[in-house]
Amino acid sequence: MMSDNGSGRHGRAVIKTGVGFGSALAIAISWSVNKSILWAIIDGVLSWIYVIYYAVTR
Repeated sequence: MMSDNGSGRHGRAVIKTGVGFGSALAIAISWSVNKSILWAIIDGVLSWIYVIYYAVTR
């Protein structure tokens, strides 16, 4: 029988932090490039996909 030592909660916190940081980074990059709130929102939803796209194309 496996016991739950709380590592599931820790893993979820790391994922939420990564998603939150990715969204914030994507919004900041998008705003600095486009100066558009609409594109910042769209890129924030795409988060890490946009960050990776930006890194590859620059």
